[in-house]
Amino acid sequence: MTRIDALTPDLVQAAAWPDIEGLYLELAREPLSRETVEAWLSRWSRLEECLTEAATAAMIAYTCDTGNPNKEATHRRFSVEIMPKADELSVELARRLVDLGYTRPELQTMLGRFRAAIAIFREENVPLIAQLEELNTQYQGITGSMTALWDGQQLPLPQLSPFLERHDRAVRERAYRAMVAPYLERRDDLAQLFDRMYDLRQRLARNAGFNDFRGYAFAAKYRFDYTPADCDQLHAAIEQVVVPAYRRMLEARRARLGLPALRPWDLGVDPYRTDPLRPFRDTGQLAGTGARVVHRVHPAFGAEFHTMIEEGLLDLDSRKGKAPGGYCDTLHFSGRPFIFMNASGVMDDVKTLIHEAGHCFHAFASHRQPLIWQRHPTSEAAELASMSMELLALEHLGPPDGYLSAQDARHARLEALEDVLASLIHIASVDAFQSWIYTSGEGGDPAARDAAWLRIRTRFEPDIDWSGLEQERLARWYRQLHIFLYPFYYIEYGIAQLGALQLWRASLTDPAKAVSAYRAFLSLGATRALPDLYATAGARLIFDAAALEPLIALVEEHIGPLRASVSGNGSEVAKQA
Repeated sequence: MTRIDALTPDLVQAAAWPDIEGLYLELAREPLSRETVEAWLSRWSRLEECLTEAATAAMIAYTCDTGNPNKEATHRRFSVEIMPKADELSVELARRLVDLGYTRPELQTMLGRFRAAIAIFREENVPLIAQLEELNTQYQGITGSMTALWDGQQLPLPQLSPFLERHDRAVRERAYRAMVAPYLERRDDLAQLFDRMYDLRQRLARNAGFNDFRGYAFAAKYRFDYTPADCDQLHAAIEQVVVPAYRRMLEARRARLGLPALRPWDLGVDPYRTDPLRPFRDTGQLAGTGARVVHRVHPAFGAEFHTMIEEGLLDLDSRKGKAPGGYCDTLHFSGRPFIFMNASGVMDDVKTLIHEAGHCFHAFASHRQPLIWQRHPTSEAAELASMSMELLALEHLGPPDGYLSAQDARHARLEALEDVLASLIHIASVDAFQSWIYTSGEGGDPAARDAAWLRIRTRFEPDIDWSGLEQERLARWYRQLHIFLYPFYYIEYGIAQLGALQLWRASLTDPAKAVSAYRAFLSLGATRALPDLYATAGARLIFDAAALEPLIALVEEHIGPLRASVSGNGSEVAKQA
């Protein structure tokens, strides 16, 4: 194997584990002092950059084509065989650095993470983590192969999304049931898969000295600045403040549609127009217009997005064999992000692209930090970047460079702000459910899990008629890949949404200043504690109802005029009693 100073991701891609292990052992054995530590850190960072880029490239290739056995094997090789072992050796290198006692201000956050990783590491957990990675791959394989028969064709599930926006209510219902049916058919398989995940995660936690996986996850995710009790407080605040606002939104929708009650397939249709928004013809136009939109937020963002288009760093189409969902991941050696999503021609695709673009700009800005551990912050900050970009781009969806006409852009802004309320409801549900799973003592029982989901969902999701649809309502948690693949990765969206609303509020009076603060936050990467990162962006962490109330009031203040502006344009849908 080559020396670390000449290492590249391509060389790692072709290397066997003993060769990679040798590079870690080289770093573990060489003398380390305050005089040599900076050069040592630089070499270690390069090794991590090359290895993680090779692993990320393998993951991207597999999620883009889950039916390809060669891509699956390469992904498994990294995720199951290599990365857990590499993480073990990384902890030992971190221990060397911490024991040296070396520090400087820019490394404080990094060192705090290292101390946490050292504290929870147990050698007996390494094979358990490898087993979990294998189960994650199985989940992606199951869900990536799901299709639905629609008008004689087997379509990937994301391609049914446009039909949920149709004026014809019968079409919407048929599309909804078709999208849910594959999860109901594989429910037993998914439940058994989760049983194994649950058992492994609880064992991980107990091995590391925790009572349950929630405590372990908080430590592993470096949640130094808030606690499970803060999350419970945020759940209660959302129930107190957001649920009534969401109820008002649903009532306006029900009345506009002229329905006695809303069913789950009535939530995606625009009640103020007869035809759904279709903001782009194909993914080429989706990407090209997206570049112009983010350029309007700041020219640097447009230039970076053009770089991604030119270098082929986007996979936006929905197709058979592609894993569900969307993500942005970073190729740390190259300093390039990659966007993966499943576009189906609807406005939500624009939202997803802009959201993931926010992650991309974070990756571009933070790559100038010298060490890999200084670049990628915890998810609460990462999602602040993406969710803020969604709101900052709202005013640029229309003319002259956006996807929509001026009137259609008002529809899109209304939809986006209403979605803020719906998202907070869903976030609280998912996080409360995950807390129940790992702390109740019943999370290993499939029937108890399903009952808990229905109970928690009822707490946060009012005024939707689910009669006769209990099984379909259950399917929603099986579709939430975070619960399977990234446990406890969800409250970050809520924390970040509240931070993003604060940035958006500032942008309403001084957009240039708000974007400048946003860019300053992006450039810090992971070099500051979470509250300091939020403060740089002009926000603070919020968990209580008193701080939440004015933000939700602001959202409703903007929803009202937007609703009025789109209500009288002659495009009201027919009553659908």
